[in-house]
Amino acid sequence: MTKTVVEREIGGRMMRLETGRVARLASGSVIISYGETAVLSTCVRADPRPGLDFFPLQCDYREKLSAAGKFPGGFRKREGAPSEKEILTMRMMDRPMRPLFPDGFIDEVQLQCWVMSHDGQNDADVVACCGASAAAHISDAPFEGPIATVRVARIYTDAGAEFVLNPSQAQIEFSDLDLVLSGHKDGINMIEVGAAEISEADLLEAMKFGIAEGITPILELIEELREKCNAPEKRMGELALPSEEVMKIVQDAIYDELVEARKLKGKKIRNDKVSELREKVLFEHFQLPEGGDYVSYKAAESRRKEAVECFRKLEKKITHMLVAEHGIRAEGRGLDVIRDIEMDTSIFDRTHGSAFFQRGETQSLVTCVLGTIKGEQIVDGLMPEYAKKFYLHYNFPPFCVGEAGRIMGPGRRELGHGSLAEKSLLGILPSSEDFPYTIRLVSDITESNGSSSMASVCGGCLALMDAGVPIINICAGISVGRFTSSDGKVTHVTDILGEEDFFGEMDFKVSGTVDGITGIQLDLKARGLDLDEVALIFEQAKKGRLQIIDQIKEIMPEPREDISKYAPRIMTVKIDPDKIGKLIG
Repeated sequence: MTKTVVEREIGGRMMRLETGRVARLASGSVIISYGETAVLSTCVRADPRPGLDFFPLQCDYREKLSAAGKFPGGFRKREGAPSEKEILTMRMMDRPMRPLFPDGFIDEVQLQCWVMSHDGQNDADVVACCGASAAAHISDAPFEGPIATVRVARIYTDAGAEFVLNPSQAQIEFSDLDLVLSGHKDGINMIEVGAAEISEADLLEAMKFGIAEGITPILELIEELREKCNAPEKRMGELALPSEEVMKIVQDAIYDELVEARKLKGKKIRNDKVSELREKVLFEHFQLPEGGDYVSYKAAESRRKEAVECFRKLEKKITHMLVAEHGIRAEGRGLDVIRDIEMDTSIFDRTHGSAFFQRGETQSLVTCVLGTIKGEQIVDGLMPEYAKKFYLHYNFPPFCVGEAGRIMGPGRRELGHGSLAEKSLLGILPSSEDFPYTIRLVSDITESNGSSSMASVCGGCLALMDAGVPIINICAGISVGRFTSSDGKVTHVTDILGEEDFFGEMDFKVSGTVDGITGIQLDLKARGLDLDEVALIFEQAKKGRLQIIDQIKEIMPEPREDISKYAPRIMTVKIDPDKIGKLIG
């Protein structure tokens, strides 16, 4: 690629994209600068890995402390495992980009972003996402982008409320909205929100602002870079798609039975029947030969793998058909009906607060711990060091889905779900002046069949009230899914199951109170959403959220008047200024 530099003013600061000078052996490399923050973003496309049934995309983001003139801590004095902030940024890169690669594409693609310079004001996460998109766009990988990612805040001035694009660290401290938005020329495909009860209408206005002032001009800048840098042609390669012949065999063998199996109630009953049908079609039509040569055996094994993939695609097709064309969900619920809810508080004697929340086959046990300033979590990275007085930890053990899996520390998914629940509840907490305690919530998922993060929000709210935390409002969360029929009809469903998430096109999680939204996370497999569809989803989610809030009020209408007898007591004593000398001696 030829050395190329393009730049444009975005949000009052210059955004600069440079390629052709650094990391020239990568499939695509870009140094993206915004203010005095700079990120090296690279994309490498490797050879395909035969036998995979998924797209091996790896997104990596690292904040080099040298970028801010800092030394790493510890004895080794070098960066180690990624921090929680880095892992959440990797997810922020992955979620909008993964769906924009073709179905069946299994070439390994690796996106790496290194923060090389940081000015302490412009957060590098959204800058890195734009850089990763640009690197993939100028490579030969069949990335159907580009995408652009921006952050929008809302601050109040003498003139009233105003939106700010890619706010500085100082502006974020005065904002009641943290909106991260990703999109491409066809719509929005990733949303993350943490807010203090913002209305749906105001949030839509913030999205319009982010698209017009940030996403659209950044997309134009990335396209300009590709046009000028002599980028290679996109190369599709061989797609790992099952043959039509195998698909026909599978469909003819079990279509009608699979339709009926998808209607069964109960996750285990339904999964057992589906597994039985899968084994039936493999046994009757795709048995492995007991004798014969090696080549014949490998060919039969390959067809058997194709049959498994065809079965999965057929199950997805049937699920979309049942929901979008006939309004039939797996458990027989209506499209906007919430599963049965069971709640309880004060589950354990010695915890400062505890709650049990169950929705259908999803359960969360949440405990609350109150502490002093010693319990605050110190966060140190490129941004100025700060202390968190509230944090939520989310745990997803293998037994919650009936599996005997690896028992290990939290992964990317657990950190992402915990972050969403934490942001959702942060918007209803009292100020540190009114309630000076450090708060830790732990959500342990004991059963899971969809929307466990939203169960953590509901259970977390109950645990806070049980602990005597004077929350501003009751908070609840709900997820909305999306299905499309063969003729393009789009249907939205409330409170999705695990398989509706897996086979569906969207998991749109919305949490909030009666007065507004406090948290959002959108994961989208479809191409993109326009704002009109987002408005419809907000309306459907609000209806479900208010239903859950009404049920929470029946169990616990308001927080307990006092904290647990086992919690530490923080007393504030006001001293006459004339007697301060006697206090300090």
